[in-house]
Amino acid sequence: MKHPVILLLAFVLTLSVGRADQKTRTLDFYWIDSEGGGSTLIVTPAGESVLIDTGNPGGRDAGRIVAAARAAGLTRIDHVVITHFHIDHFGGAAEIAQQLPIGTIHERAIPEGDPDGRKQSTFPVQIRPYRNIAASRARLQPGAVVPLAAVPGVPDIDLRCLAADQKFVTPTAAQQRRRNPLAGTVPPKAADPSDNANSAVFLLSFGPFRFFDGGDLTWNMEEKLVSPYNLAGVVDVYQTNHHGLEVSNHPVLVQSLEPTVVVMNNGPKKGGQPGSFAAIRSATSVQALYQVHQSYNVPAEVNAPAEFVANRENLTGPDAARCTAHLVKMAVAPDGKSYTVSIPSHGHSRTYRTKGM
Repeated sequence: MKHPVILLLAFVLTLSVGRADQKTRTLDFYWIDSEGGGSTLIVTPAGESVLIDTGNPGGRDAGRIVAAARAAGLTRIDHVVITHFHIDHFGGAAEIAQQLPIGTIHERAIPEGDPDGRKQSTFPVQIRPYRNIAASRARLQPGAVVPLAAVPGVPDIDLRCLAADQKFVTPTAAQQRRRNPLAGTVPPKAADPSDNANSAVFLLSFGPFRFFDGGDLTWNMEEKLVSPYNLAGVVDVYQTNHHGLEVSNHPVLVQSLEPTVVVMNNGPKKGGQPGSFAAIRSATSVQALYQVHQSYNVPAEVNAPAEFVANRENLTGPDAARCTAHLVKMAVAPDGKSYTVSIPSHGHSRTYRTKGM
């Protein structure tokens, strides 16, 4: 068994090789391996940072996030965005804050009791370290914007909340002129009583480039996001909802977003279920699927080709700490007209044109 320090060093060195020079003023994304937890790090052309969700507690995920941040040249996390109050999304925040200062936490209202309504719950204990983080707090609601610094000569970045607590932004006049013809073509599922259905949903715009992150939003709420009107519009990159679980990733959502690239932030046994792969492949717009992990919930051939999968070890439970923790990276060009998705550990790199370019 390799020593954990050696593994972490190897991870940092691998990331450093793939790190973009900030002088290029690219908009960089890092999908960090938190074994199926949520953790997407964004570094803007101004060097400002946004971490959407923070993985699990226990040191492993926070360590990987901090290593990625430092390798990207960060000395603090300017904005932490928590999509919902499940421990694999907020659990690593307090441990990150012990290693890197956090500027502002953007959050929905913290539930008074268990977010899923369970009477017997450890949530009050789990949430305590998160509540005690020394950082400014901003309330997430539909239409809220994460304020990001502008840089002369490159487009402004708009990171906007489209939905939260099962409420949605008002459709624009242009959106109201076109009802979604896909609405109602797929049956609903049973109502989701968990906090997943309350997930905050985000659209990031950078010039012509569009990126969608819906946290763990589930089936019925996903359809409401694009039916009868498509509130998100067409995007370039879609991060699978809910780690690629099939209670999410509604085909109507994926087809309506029309992504060119899909990134699945799954674990080897968490997410990456057959229905999600089917939904992704039902969207004719998709040119490439990237996975943080090979999914062992489907036959090997259902996964993306090996060069598009960052981690291919079948390690779960206590063994997951030995995972090589490779990440998926994306660099959006300073004009927003193209973006390059890479897996630095494999040497894979491919450039895609932004829609309409």
